[in-house]
Amino acid sequence: MTQILQKPTRVRFGVLGFACTLSMITYLDRLCWGSAASHIVNDLELPNGVADLKWAATAFSLSYALFEIPSGWLGDAYGPKKVMIRILLWWSVFTALTGTAGQTIAGITIGLGALVAIRFLFGMGEAGAYPNITRALHNWFPFRERGVAQGAVWMSGRMMGGLTPMIWLLLVEEAKLSWRTVFVIFGAVGLIWCVLFALWFRNRPEEKATVNQAELELIRTGKSAAEEEGHANVPWAKIFSSGNLWALCFMYFCAAYGWYFNVNYLPNFLQEQFGVASDSRIGAIYKGGPLWVGAFACLGGGYLTDWFIRRTGNQKWGRRLFGVVGHGVCGICFLLCLIAPSAFWFFLAISIGTFFNDMTMGASWATCQDIGKRYAAIVAACMNMIGNLGGAASAWTIGTVLELNRVNFANAQNLPVKLSDADRIAADHTGYQINFVIIAVMYFFAVLLWLRVDATKSVVADEV
Repeated sequence: MTQILQKPTRVRFGVLGFACTLSMITYLDRLCWGSAASHIVNDLELPNGVADLKWAATAFSLSYALFEIPSGWLGDAYGPKKVMIRILLWWSVFTALTGTAGQTIAGITIGLGALVAIRFLFGMGEAGAYPNITRALHNWFPFRERGVAQGAVWMSGRMMGGLTPMIWLLLVEEAKLSWRTVFVIFGAVGLIWCVLFALWFRNRPEEKATVNQAELELIRTGKSAAEEEGHANVPWAKIFSSGNLWALCFMYFCAAYGWYFNVNYLPNFLQEQFGVASDSRIGAIYKGGPLWVGAFACLGGGYLTDWFIRRTGNQKWGRRLFGVVGHGVCGICFLLCLIAPSAFWFFLAISIGTFFNDMTMGASWATCQDIGKRYAAIVAACMNMIGNLGGAASAWTIGTVLELNRVNFANAQNLPVKLSDADRIAADHTGYQINFVIIAVMYFFAVLLWLRVDATKSVVADEV
């Protein structure tokens, strides 16, 4: 009787704390790229400005996507602890190495080609972070808390992403640290996290002495014994033949295509198209603000998807509804970006769009657990892999549209191919307009794909 009345411990929230701080570090290291773009362009003397960095941005997203499934499989098969430590150690080193761009080391100049290689290896290292977070949360949280836990993870990442331009401003523009030094500092933060995580975290709650029986029973609520097992022999054919999985994956492709504009192009867009100064605090808010508002949407959306299911018992629409509404509104907001007359109105439109995009994050990642069950990390890795292929396509396509539009502009105006800064900015205006239309269309496709996603159907039919 005493055991039944025992109050559950809250050790699982310590796991959530590590997951959230890991998410913050991933965004800090990822989003500083956009803030550093103008410095890298200057040091590498790139003739076409930020458009020349499209290959480095694409290399990151491509490798990040390609290595998602192997890293997710490792987490499912052997537990997330070792995999997450390996991931953060690797990417922290290559975060620091990004700061060598433009330098000459041992007689070798780290040019654009070397930077592309560094960013490819950086993406390879970061791959699997979120699938393994998903696996850890699956092990440590009951079904009824999945959406809000995933929402908290994404809220933390988005919040740090929004703060990154301000952190960059304070360190580089005001404290006058070299942009290269800042990359080293950010890499060191990841190494510190690894040490603390290795000492505290355990793959499963039963391995942690401070977890009492009441919390253990709470965590196991709604989970079958088969769902809790580790595995090495994965039914790949069944997983990859799931139409439900592919609908989820391609939905995430479309959403990531639009969202990656914030990572790769937003800071430079605001500087060139609206004259937002790099040393302006209001400019740092405009560059990071969309991710700030998105952060709250991640947590709110995660809470609402769980609340809807508890209230109605309808798991299918409890996940689907927030995706349909969120991505639909986001597409409309990108169309509004076409007519934004000032930096403020553009900031408002893209912030509202990002808010509704991030309303879908808790539902998206909770669906990975719902349909993946004991293959949750693999399903999450599949979704994130295809999503980041969308990010790679976004980085390459947006840069290519800008480049082609500059050529057309030069030909129409009888100007030299190498445009002046003023002419390049004028040409890019039309290029960005085309890109915003493409992004809006991608979000509308995401809405249609959400209508095909069913959180009640496991990717492996005999999994219960």
